[in-house]
Amino acid sequence: QVQLVESGGGLVQAGGSLRLSCAASGLTFSTYAMGWFRQAPGRVREFVATSSWSGGTTSYADSVQGRFTISRDNAKNTVYLQMNSLKPEDTGVYYCAAPLFPYAVVMGDASTYHFWGQGTQVTVSS
Repeated sequence: QVQLVESGGGLVQAGGSLRLSCAASGLTFSTYAMGWFRQAPGRVREFVATSSWSGGTTSYADSVQGRFTISRDNAKNTVYLQMNSLKPEDTGVYYCAAPLFPYAVVMGDASTYHFWGQGTQVTVSS
C-alpha cells in the first residue's frame, strides 16, 4: 500500500522559509516522479513543483520559480520542498503526489497523479 506523509508545515512570517518533507512507502521511490501541489481555501488545487525519478529534471509553477526548490533523497524515500521568500499568497495545504506507474513523465496536471498525501498546512502571515 502506497503511503505519502507530508511534514514541515507551519506558521511563518512573510519573507521567511520552510522546508516540507514527504516520506514515501509502498513503492520503489527511486523510479517514481514526485510532485508538490497546494490548495488555498476556496481555490482549486494548483501545481507547485515536480521532480523526475532521478531528480535530474524539475519543473516549477511560475508563481514559485526562483523561490522554491524541489529535491529528493532516494536513499531516504523522501522528497523535499524548500520554500524561501514566502508570501501570504503561498498560504494553503501542501500535498505531495506520485503517479500510478514508475517512470511516468508527469508535469503540472494533477489528474496524472494517483497517490496523494494527507497534506500539511502552510500559513504565511503578512
